[in-house]
Amino acid sequence: MNTIRFTIASAVVAAMSIAAPAKAATFLDGAYGSKEGCTYAETGESSGADDFLLLNDEGLTTSVSACEFKGAPKKTATGFTIKAQCDVEGETGPEDTATLTKSAKGYTVSFPGGTKLGPMPKCR
Repeated sequence: MNTIRFTIASAVVAAMSIAAPAKAATFLDGAYGSKEGCTYAETGESSGADDFLLLNDEGLTTSVSACEFKGAPKKTATGFTIKAQCDVEGETGPEDTATLTKSAKGYTVSFPGGTKLGPMPKCR
């Protein structure tokens, strides 16, 4: 009887660990972005403005794209690199490496194709 209980309990714990989504690694010291992006980070409300930029541990969001960070970030001398998969206007792109570079003005996010977004100051 105890063996059956232990087996059932083990199965429940295993199922719960599989069902729980992996939490994004925490590597930034808060959210960064444009005024609109920071307002969204704080309130969850968006005005739909074209100048929307928001960078956080989960990814980078603009008015026309969303990039989800995947895996663990790698520390560099000036910031981080991390795998990202972006959806641009409904089209899912390939997984690529995003480079997050920190300066006195905030973070700039660069992609291998030449796209650069920022600098984005820290949200207050």
